[in-house]
Amino acid sequence: MAGHSKWANIQHRKGRQDEKRGKVWTRIIREIMVAARQGGADLSANPRLRLAIDKAKAANMPADNIKRNVDKATGNLEGVTYEEIRYEGYGINGAAIIVDTMTDNRVRTVADVRHAFSKHGGNMGTEGSVSFQFQNVGQLVFAPGADEDKIMEVALEAGAEDVITDEEGAVEVLTPPSEFEAVRNALEAAGFKPEVAEVTMRPENTVDLDEEGAAKMQKLLDALEDLDDVQDVYHNAAL
Repeated sequence: MAGHSKWANIQHRKGRQDEKRGKVWTRIIREIMVAARQGGADLSANPRLRLAIDKAKAANMPADNIKRNVDKATGNLEGVTYEEIRYEGYGINGAAIIVDTMTDNRVRTVADVRHAFSKHGGNMGTEGSVSFQFQNVGQLVFAPGADEDKIMEVALEAGAEDVITDEEGAVEVLTPPSEFEAVRNALEAAGFKPEVAEVTMRPENTVDLDEEGAAKMQKLLDALEDLDDVQDVYHNAAL
């Protein structure tokens, strides 16, 4: 089915992430440790850990680093214990923001997140205040020009929920989180390599901002993403 453009927003986000590569390993290590602690070190029984290790390999993290952090998380080595905390709030023009963190000090983290919101024109909300505007899904995005019909055929057969083509021709495949790996593997086996492949919080609708508002919103998002304890920032602003 057709949909409005997500491609520009996705490319923008990828570009910002590429500028912050220095933090990528730190975030992936935390994700590996939490996934391993919660689900164990057996990759066949722990899909979250498999995804985290896939991210680590894509970021060229050495296998020794991966193994060491799995061992820390499962008690074979001494390490820091992280907990996951989600914060919600509002940005410019009421845009919804979700901030996922992993921290060993929740007092420090909430203070840092609240400060970033207030300093850059946003404000913290209560739990559940904006998350209802997002859907937890597996998302695979293929660049404009991809074979929409073939992607749809493979994806739906493998368990995808929806296939959306935006106005620029990018193809977006949405899956239940539990089916993400199966759908990604089926598409890659069929020769389709996604530009984006992740389990994410996808906004149901977007908030349009003018140039000034978009610039302010980007400063707020950068401030949140630069916090040491922040893993992911999701929002519904059209930048």
